[in-house]
Amino acid sequence: MLSEDVHSFARPSEAVATHLDLNIDVDFGNKVLSGQAAYQIENKTGTEEIVFDTRGLQIEQAFVGDDMEPTSFRLGTPDEVLGQPLFVKIKPDTRRVTIKYRTSPEAAALQWLNPQQTAGKQHPFLFTQSQAILARTWIPIQDSPGIRITYSATVQVPAELLAVMSASNPTEKNPRGVYNFEMRQPIPSYLMALSVGDLTFREIGPQTGIYAEPATIEAAAYEFAEMDKMLVAAEKIYGKYRWDRYDLLVLPPSFPFGGMENPRLTFVTPTVLAKDRSLTSLIAHELAHSWSGNLVTNGTWNDFWLNEGFTVYFERRIMEELYGKEYADMLQVLGYQDLRHTLEELGADSPDTRLKLDLEGRDPDDGLTDIAYEKGNFFLQHIEKAVGRERFDAFVNKYFATYAFQSTYTDTFLNFLRSELIQGDAALAEKINIEGWVYTPGLPQDFVAPSSDRFAKVAETFRSWQKGVPAEKLATQGWSSHEWLHFIRMLPEDMTQQQLTELDKAFHFTTSGNNEVLAAWFLHTIRNNYASADTALQAFLTTVGRRKFLVPLYKQLIKTPQGKEKALAIYAKARPNYHAVATVTLDELLK
Repeated sequence: MLSEDVHSFARPSEAVATHLDLNIDVDFGNKVLSGQAAYQIENKTGTEEIVFDTRGLQIEQAFVGDDMEPTSFRLGTPDEVLGQPLFVKIKPDTRRVTIKYRTSPEAAALQWLNPQQTAGKQHPFLFTQSQAILARTWIPIQDSPGIRITYSATVQVPAELLAVMSASNPTEKNPRGVYNFEMRQPIPSYLMALSVGDLTFREIGPQTGIYAEPATIEAAAYEFAEMDKMLVAAEKIYGKYRWDRYDLLVLPPSFPFGGMENPRLTFVTPTVLAKDRSLTSLIAHELAHSWSGNLVTNGTWNDFWLNEGFTVYFERRIMEELYGKEYADMLQVLGYQDLRHTLEELGADSPDTRLKLDLEGRDPDDGLTDIAYEKGNFFLQHIEKAVGRERFDAFVNKYFATYAFQSTYTDTFLNFLRSELIQGDAALAEKINIEGWVYTPGLPQDFVAPSSDRFAKVAETFRSWQKGVPAEKLATQGWSSHEWLHFIRMLPEDMTQQQLTELDKAFHFTTSGNNEVLAAWFLHTIRNNYASADTALQAFLTTVGRRKFLVPLYKQLIKTPQGKEKALAIYAKARPNYHAVATVTLDELLK
């Protein structure tokens, strides 16, 4: 079942790719990939052309059949967001299409890092980020989450570097620099991923391990030592892991997201290396994607909540299984705070606060907000409360089993919900309130905000400080990073230099090794002109590329003329370190 995808030129109901054989060379000197993408295709209607998505690619030749018979091709009208359609002439009996191409040095999915931008400072580094519609900037491909392909790849890289993909991976360098990959399970194009660098591998468990630069591997191995436990906890809730191995790749700090759930090899930001395993819920989130997103995929970007709402819900269940309900409750409250902030920013009546989106004519990145993640999660929690956890888990297990290795749509899920869970029960249907959650902006009127006993104690401590108890005398022993984050978020917007200095002296926020805590603290230091944090702020903004941190901090800076001047100066220096996913947003913000 394929629904029309407004973010792809492909016409899969006519002719669709089913398997890709990719053969590319990685040229660091010119910052290009070159080679060929050979597709097995199914010509469903006997059409005379197949359509692929491209953006900024140089298409050199096209061929049909195993004997590589040259064929004609043409590029369509460029679109600022979508790129250009590539029309390749085929015959009714064509089963194979090969496209010879090269990428542009400006390809948005590719980030080429010089040695100074890496942890080791010795070798260059490359990584891709294909979500949402950037796979088309490094491969001519039918770039829709509703189309799934298997793939194999041969990648040539400099001999001193290791290549890894979202596929079966090597664990040691090959002296010839030639690497072969295979992904036997069908995946959508946004999960196509490649990284090349001075990488080493460390095994964690029988199915798990970590790739990182040698300078980072020890810290990463410590931080993610509980990966195996997470995998066991996940399988206990939603059944067997279906992707063979689960490994992590720790990227340089310019990576624009917390993590990217590329199958078999999650790409992860080094900003979670807090030295105390306090931010590993991010790994639970990316692992959860192995079921929600990778196994069962949103068919279009208007259905993005199906990926992320399920994943946040499942992430919190994994954390509850490992660390208890009190721990998971803290994550729910922090998530709710993020959701409230997004609702205020977008406007509670904005159509972008519905779960089912309409992003036609817009970049699908506009839909990558906390609405999909947190409102989606709270909708699923709401259903769980309505029917009980045992019944809800059985329903979700059946959903994953029914649609495994397929793409689904909001309507698909809601019809499944009606037939498998509601089953004609009018009272239950009213209680679940599909219309209010999925198609209505904001949150339903009967929504009950989550609470946390541990955060209630943080609030007591905060009130003590407000009443005059010195910061150094506050009862903060044993607090997790979540409690510290909640405390910082409770601080008033306007604070005196004395208050900021007192808190900083007692708790060392400006020198925190925890990036979540640091980013939340910087919002206060910017707002209140706390000069003692300026050097740390500049260092943070010039080394960290995670969009979640960058956008709020730059937004806070540009609220005053003096701050905007500072923001522009920092951005001029920092921009080369950021991925295109971040610079697209920040260029618009700082213009």
